Amino acid sequence: MKLAFIIDQLDSIKTSKDSSFAMICEAIARNHQIHVLYQHDLALMNNTVMGFCRALTLTDTPHQDGHWYHTGDTSAMPLYEFDAILMRKDPPFDMEYVYSTYLLELAETQGTLVINSPRGIRDHNEKLAITQFPQFIAPTLVTSQAHLIREFLSNHQDIILKPLDGMGGASVFRVHSADHNINVILETLTHYGTRTIMAQRYIPEIAQGDKRILLIAGKAVPYALARVPKPGETRGNLAAGGTGTTQLLSARDEEIAASLGPELAERGLMLVGLDVIGDYLTEINVTSPTGMQEITKQTGFNVAGMMLDAIETGIKNARSNS
Repeated sequence: MKLAFIIDQLDSIKTSKDSSFAMICEAIARNHQIHVLYQHDLALMNNTVMGFCRALTLTDTPHQDGHWYHTGDTSAMPLYEFDAILMRKDPPFDMEYVYSTYLLELAETQGTLVINSPRGIRDHNEKLAITQFPQFIAPTLVTSQAHLIREFLSNHQDIILKPLDGMGGASVFRVHSADHNINVILETLTHYGTRTIMAQRYIPEIAQGDKRILLIAGKAVPYALARVPKPGETRGNLAAGGTGTTQLLSARDEEIAASLGPELAERGLMLVGLDVIGDYLTEINVTSPTGMQEITKQTGFNVAGMMLDAIETGIKNARSNS
């Protein structure tokens, strides 16, 4: 099979933990052909969605960051020539990202299987999507109005504030009712009331970790990656210095996964990362969910293998329906 990955700059990929790298290695081990392209390599030409693609192979030492790949010459290829396109570009989810989803959605109509679904990505803001499942979330407020946030803080005393387009824990604040910096924090996050943000009641179970649960084709990987904050920190994100430890899913984790998994898969979201703190769903990650390598290294469960199984099944189903 011929697979294409829309990916960040290859030299920026940290091969020790990157999930796209894990999927590429698994695909090559199964003798699939791999091509890569960047977001700016997408184009509409003569009414056909094209990609300026490069064939990719692994070096003899793929574990070395920046020295793990060989690429061929760039060539323009219709996306429908690939069995599947994997959209793995990291956020920020800006307008260029939106334009890419429009082109990929058009490519779908021309016979291309895109993972995850461009519309699914566009319709599921990774912070706001949780509001579609209110039975699983902590008290939440979404607004740009400072007085509503202050009222929310007064009611809950200890809250988390975050932008709707951040990643890796960037610009996430924990605010107490007696915090003297609340005004400047709100001015900064809301851009003086012109930008909508999210407020959530603080969940103290963050001390035991911010759990990443991976859903693949609607089914949960049996282990979660609990990202435990470093001392003095409230963010468990690995990018913010958290430590990742794996654990079997709890009964509550399984309940959340079983409820969301089939529905999200039906929306074309083959790979999803649920973030769960304690018993509460806090984010639904659909752009480039990660955590595969950490889970595999600590448990031996081949997460990338489960993903490639799902991709191969998806390709077979797409062929049978065409």
